[in-house]
Amino acid sequence: MRLRLANAALLTALAAMLAACQTPAPTAGPNRGALPTMERVALGANACWFKSGDPAFAAYKLAPELNSFSGRPRILLVHKGSPESRPLLVVQAEGSPSRLQAFGPMMQEPVAGRITTDVNRWSAGNKACS
Repeated sequence: MRLRLANAALLTALAAMLAACQTPAPTAGPNRGALPTMERVALGANACWFKSGDPAFAAYKLAPELNSFSGRPRILLVHKGSPESRPLLVVQAEGSPSRLQAFGPMMQEPVAGRITTDVNRWSAGNKACS
């Protein structure tokens, strides 16, 4: 009888240890690949910076370049009156999970902190505007 109780206790302890070693299933979330990430960023920028009439972005135009053969989908912000000019902001992603980069003259301006915050929020799947 004692042997059975000892075996039962041992099995219970082993089962508890095994359960503690299992990793939880990943929670559902947005696709972290470069293209889906930049699609979310482009939609957020269009809705929150441009369609909303945000004065910080009124002088600019959004130029998405999501179909990239380089594996780096990106969005550009250019002067509204001269879309062929050099971009003032480039936001691009690469890899899976994606690594985001934002660079250009606008990242030296006071709006840079907001750009970073907005892009990070949208890339994570949050559609809210700041």
